[in-house]
Amino acid sequence: MRDMQYKKEYTQDILIEDLALPEVVSIPISQHMGKSCQPTVKPRDRVLRGQLIGTCEKGICAPIHASISGEVVSIKNMPHSILGMCLSIQIKNDEKDEALDNKFEAKPVQEIDKLNKDELLKIIFDSGIVGMGGAAFPTHIKLNPPKKVDTFILNGAECEPYLTSDYRLMVEKTKEIILGLNLIVKILGVKSVYIAIEDNKPKAIAAFKNAIQNSQYAIRVLKTVYPQGGEKQLTQSVLGKEVPSGGLPFDIGVVVQNVATAFAIYEAAYLNKPLYERVVTVSGAILEHPKNLRVRIGTPISNLIEACGPINGQIAKVVIGGPMMGIAVSSLEVPVIKNTGGVVVFSKDQVRPKEDRVCCRCGRCIDVCPARIMPAMIGMAAEKEKWDIAKDYDVFDCIECGLCSFVCPAKRDLVHLIKYAKARAKI
Repeated sequence: MRDMQYKKEYTQDILIEDLALPEVVSIPISQHMGKSCQPTVKPRDRVLRGQLIGTCEKGICAPIHASISGEVVSIKNMPHSILGMCLSIQIKNDEKDEALDNKFEAKPVQEIDKLNKDELLKIIFDSGIVGMGGAAFPTHIKLNPPKKVDTFILNGAECEPYLTSDYRLMVEKTKEIILGLNLIVKILGVKSVYIAIEDNKPKAIAAFKNAIQNSQYAIRVLKTVYPQGGEKQLTQSVLGKEVPSGGLPFDIGVVVQNVATAFAIYEAAYLNKPLYERVVTVSGAILEHPKNLRVRIGTPISNLIEACGPINGQIAKVVIGGPMMGIAVSSLEVPVIKNTGGVVVFSKDQVRPKEDRVCCRCGRCIDVCPARIMPAMIGMAAEKEKWDIAKDYDVFDCIECGLCSFVCPAKRDLVHLIKYAKARAKI
C-alpha cells in the first residue's frame, strides 16, 4: 500500500544507542525456525558473555549464547513472544560483563579472505546467526541452498511501519554490512548482486552508493510500498521474476538476506562475536523518547519501553515486530530474541474495538493480497474447519503480511484465521 502512514519519522534520525544491561536475562532455547536447542549449562553455572549455552547435534537449528556474564539461576518455562511460553535459561547479571573472548577485536581482511565456504558456514552456525528480518531461519542452511543460485539480493527494504533498526544500521554500519555481504557472495558464488533499498531511506541509499563505487554490486532503489520486504515480493520488484506457488526464491536461482543478518555475519567472522545482541526500534506516539536501541538477547521488553519514557497516556497494546506482521504480547516480561526488530507501543485511542463480523464479499482482501490468494475464502474455510478447502485456496502461500485484515471493512481477523488454517492443515 502506497498511501498508508509509515510513522518512521519517530526514530529514523535517532542514532543507535546501547541499552543498559538488565538485572536478569531470560534466553529462550527456541529463537529460530526449526528444532529447539538443548541447554549446555545448568543452574549455578557461571557463564561469560558470548559463551555457548544451548545447541543441538542435528536438524534445523541455531546455537544460543549468553548475552551477559553471571550465574545461571534457573532453566524453566518463561514468556515468549511467539510461542507463548518456552523453556528459557535465566542468567543473573554479575555486572562484570566479562566476555568469553575477552575482546572482540577486528581481524584483518587478508585473514578472512583465506577462509573457504565451509569454514565460513561453520562460523555462521557456531555464532548462532539466523535471519534477522523476521523469519529467523538458520543462516548457515539458507546460504547453502539445495539448488544452484546465480543472484543474491541484500534486503534493505524494511517496509514495516515504525521500524527503522535496519535503516540506522545501513546508515551507521555501511562498511561492516558490505564486508558481511562480501562473505555471503563468496559462500554462494553468485555473479549478480543487488542491494535493494526503498526510496524513503535517502541516507542509506547515499551511504551505499558511496561505499560501492568501485564494486560490481548494483543498488536498486524501490518505491516505498508494503509488504515489499518479503523475499518473494522483493525478488519480483528487483528482478521482475515471480517465485512459483509453494516455492522459494532459490527455485529461480535467487537468495535474499536481510541487512542485519549481513552485519551479524561480519561480526561473527571479523570479530569472532556470536549473535547475542541486536538493534531494536522502540516506537509509538505514546513514548516521549522513541529510540533505536542495541539490546542484549533475553532483555525484557519492559526495560526497552522504560528507556524510551516517560509514557504519555495508558498503554493499550504492545506489539513485538511491526504493527502489520508483529505479535501483540500479554506480558512485558517477554524477552528480546534474535528476530525482534521492533517494539511498538499503542495507546487506547489507537486500538480499535474487536468487531469480527460476517464477510461481506467485497473482495478488497483479494485486491491487496501480494501472494495473489483469496484470504476471504480461506477465512470462511477456517471457520467451518474445512482444511482441505483452505489448502485448495493455497493457504500456505500466505506471507501473513496483514493487509487483508487492514483493509477489511467487516474488521475480520483474517490473518488469525489463516494462521489457524495453516496449523490445522498440516496435521
